[in-house]
Parts: sequence; structure tokens; C-alpha cells
Amino acid sequence: MNRNPHLALLALLGGLSACSGGDGGAGNAAAAEATAPAGLAGLSGAELTRLGIRFAPVERVSELPIATVPATLAPPPNARVAVAAVIPGVVTRTLVVEGDSVRQGQPLAVIAAREMITLAAGIEQASARVAVARANDRRLAQLAREGVIAGARADEARAALREAEAELSERRRTVRLVNGAPASGSYTLTAPIAGKVTSATIQTGSPVNETTSAYVIDAASRYELTAQLPERLLGQVRPGMTVRLPGDVRGEVTSVAHVLDPQTRSATLRAHVPAGAGVVSGRALPATLFAPAPAGAIVVPAGAVVEVKGKPGVFVRAGQGVALRAVQTGDRADGRIVIREGLRAGEQIAVAGMSELKSIAGHD
Repeated sequence: MNRNPHLALLALLGGLSACSGGDGGAGNAAAAEATAPAGLAGLSGAELTRLGIRFAPVERVSELPIATVPATLAPPPNARVAVAAVIPGVVTRTLVVEGDSVRQGQPLAVIAAREMITLAAGIEQASARVAVARANDRRLAQLAREGVIAGARADEARAALREAEAELSERRRTVRLVNGAPASGSYTLTAPIAGKVTSATIQTGSPVNETTSAYVIDAASRYELTAQLPERLLGQVRPGMTVRLPGDVRGEVTSVAHVLDPQTRSATLRAHVPAGAGVVSGRALPATLFAPAPAGAIVVPAGAVVEVKGKPGVFVRAGQGVALRAVQTGDRADGRIVIREGLRAGEQIAVAGMSELKSIAGHD
């Protein structure tokens, strides 16, 4: 025979007790179970699901949320690099677009430059001079050893060879620095660091020169968070504390200004934040600040706390029953509430379906 789950739950809650609590330890839980009526009818998992009632354990925490403040993200000052076109030319191919992630040394664009053709000719000429100087050096060195010519002439030939080799080396080094391909008259812009392309100002066919900042790349390893800390939180927030962003990305407070803005009555807070989901330069988002928690501190989801007759309480799983337990609450932030008294870590509390429980128990 099917029983009405509301009636079953009403019977289950018939002896709900509101227990306020001493020190929030085992005594509270024992008192709650002692006052819960014996032999309460249980609810099956299907009935709990039908009523939308779900339980979760009370958490013990090492850090407590103290506030959530608006913040913005930006790369650290030394983590943004502009990639310039070092030789005038025309873009023949773009290989990345804004928003792409790149590795260090990855090609970004190919640029045709007349100067690369000139460099190619210069390398050919320098190579020819080296070949001539090397042959002359060998010939005069042999004549000097045979005593046919003075040794000074052989030394001059050796110096001329070194000069020709230095010129060739310098021309080749210039080509390497710009990732040039003299044979095709082009060179390649590459990423100097690993990161994300946050600006791309060139396109195929556009001219470039030494003043063109073709790309801006932000290092993807970490970001700097900036927030305005309300006056009431000064003294509570210190460098080294944890800051958490949506998606459970956690960073560390690096500085808190000691000067208040006279208009906003706030001070600037900065923190380092690692790369993660949703961590995008320029984005505005909420940041939750955490302070070290006292020993034994516990928190519960804010929605788990109900108000009955003007006092806060939670629905606690007690054996096969459910009891309404009076609690003393503390600070609220990040969607959670600190419980000062009335619960202990590990107890199962209702985190969904509280309105149903209140309605059936006769608490409005």
C-alpha cells in the first residue's frame, strides 16, 4: 500500500526538537538525539528524492571566508610582451589570431621584406670575400714559412681573413635574430614568451615597420588581481591570505595599501592568481577573501540555515529521523555561514528541501 510521503514525513518530524548548544561539540549532537522521539518512521531514498530533500556532512575548515569583493584581472607588469616588426615589409601570412594560446618560439606571422633580399646578397658577397681571404691566407702563410716573403705579410692576410669572417658572421646573426629566410626574401615573427595573444593588429597584406606592434602576448602562467578593499576590512586582510575566484581558482594576497581613497573609503588590494578556467585578462569578477580559521571551525551552506520564530536552525539527520537544531551563526560569505554553536563536524544536515521540511513541520 502506498503511503503519503507528506504524512510519513509529518510523523517523522512530529517530535522535532530545537536544541541550542553549549560548545557545538558531541554534547549538542547527543542532546539532539536524546530529545528526538524514539521509533520514528524512516523515509526511503525514493521518498527523500521525491520531496527534494538532500543531506550533506558539516565541514570542518582551516580557512573562513570573510568577504567577497569586486575585482579585475590583468597580467603582472613583467608578463606582457609586445612583438614588433623589426624590418619594414608587407605581411604575407598570419598564423595566429587574438585569443590564441602560443608557446615560446611559435611562428606568428610571415613578412616579406626587401631588406631580406639585400641581406641575402650581402651574405653571398661576404661568403665570397671569406673564400678569397682564406685562400690568400693559406698561400701567404706557406710563402712565409719558406722564407719567400716577410712574416708580416702573412699576418696581414690572416687579419683580412678574420675581418671577412666577422662580417659574414654578423650578417648571418642578423638573419637569425629576425628568423629570416633570405632565399625567399621574408622573415617570421615568433612568440618571445608562452602565453595568450591579447592583441593582434596586423592582417595579410598590411604594411609594417619598426613602430608596428603586431601582437601583444600576456604570460599565461599567472595574473594580477586588483580589488578595492572596504575600510571595515582593513586590518583583517594581510599579505599571504587566500583569495578565491569563481571556478575554485585560488591565489594569494600580495599587498594591501595603507592609504584610503577619500571618495570610496577603500584601499587597493593586489593578489597573484594562477591561470585557470575563466581567468582572462581584463575580466571583472567577484573575489572571496579567506582568513585562517580558529581550531574546530565549521561552516554550512547558507541555504541550509532556516529561520524559525526569529531564530536560526538547521535540519539534522538523527538516526532514522530529522530534528530541527537551533544554532548560533557567525559571518556569512561565499555562500556559506560560520556555525559558532549547535553542530559538530561530520553531522548530516539538510541542504535541499528545507522549505518542504518547514512546511510539513508546521514552521512558517
